[in-house]
Amino acid sequence: MASPSSPSPPDPESAGPDPVARGEGPSVPDPVDFQVRPYRPARWLPGPHAQTLGARMLRPSDGPASRRVRWDTPDGDFVDLDLGGPDTGAEDAPRVLLLHGLEGSSRRGYIRLLARELHARGLRTVALNFRSCSGEPNRKPRFYHSGDSDEIRWVVDRLRAQDPDAPLGAAGVSMGGNILLRYLSEPGAGVEGAVAISVPFDLSAGTAELEGRTTGRLYMRYFLGSLMEKVRQKEELLRGRVDMERLRRARNLREFDDALTAPLHGFGDAETYYREASSGPVLHRVGTPTLLLQARDDPFQPSGLLPEEAVARNHHLVAAFPGRGGHVGFVEGSSPLRPRFWAEAEAARFLAHVLGRDSA
Repeated sequence: MASPSSPSPPDPESAGPDPVARGEGPSVPDPVDFQVRPYRPARWLPGPHAQTLGARMLRPSDGPASRRVRWDTPDGDFVDLDLGGPDTGAEDAPRVLLLHGLEGSSRRGYIRLLARELHARGLRTVALNFRSCSGEPNRKPRFYHSGDSDEIRWVVDRLRAQDPDAPLGAAGVSMGGNILLRYLSEPGAGVEGAVAISVPFDLSAGTAELEGRTTGRLYMRYFLGSLMEKVRQKEELLRGRVDMERLRRARNLREFDDALTAPLHGFGDAETYYREASSGPVLHRVGTPTLLLQARDDPFQPSGLLPEEAVARNHHLVAAFPGRGGHVGFVEGSSPLRPRFWAEAEAARFLAHVLGRDSA
């Protein structure tokens, strides 16, 4: 991990505190006594795409020590999880479930850095690989999708059964954040604190944003290529369940979701899937202390769709919406030789605070 540098002077564009919303409710006390530290974007990564791509290249490639376990699922499939924790004093430490983004895995730099930051604060981590994301195709035709809260519920319930006395938190990034927020909006969510970073709150609008811009289409082409490779690996399982010819003709994520994700997972079409799986419309139901970190210049989501009203009305939500940061970027520091990663650090600080492991 790169060594931290001394704080850089505030960028003129980001001087003063970040736009931070705290849901207070008209007469309900704020249950989360936490102040988000201001984000000061690295001057040498100007613009959302530089932040998005630069963060991916600059995050440390090596992760903390972990142990992989495989859990058989009730439907005859499996998921792989990476378990890790601090070197000492971890037996009764709180645990944090980590959820990666679209076509990511537990080996992504942002998941590994989250784990490292959490371990440094004395917390254990459980990094889930969504189905077919651990390096091995899953056994069933189904994949994963942006509204797959049932999978999260099953994992959380099993973690609870294994260690009922340990506090449990969760952190989701991008698609993983959307799934996490969907889960938190449902009755009986079993975590004490959560963080969601760079979330596509409106899946239809986010897909349209990618489709409508040249740079967005480049991101989309990357995701589509990765998804289609998995389709090829599972072609025999998929035959008879989806229209393979239509699927092969998919040229963007919306067409892919219309041909595979929606019909395979019980949605009528892509628009129905996007509507029913988006987290934005259900944020008012979240009853868990939750931190939202989202850049206004995120190229994966229109800035006008930030859930500021939902945050203002829900006293369980704390949010920071800085003007810059890109998608899962948020790089700070005076030099590319010594970058700092604001989102991962704030996520760990918040979770340690709400899970009783550290002071804010």
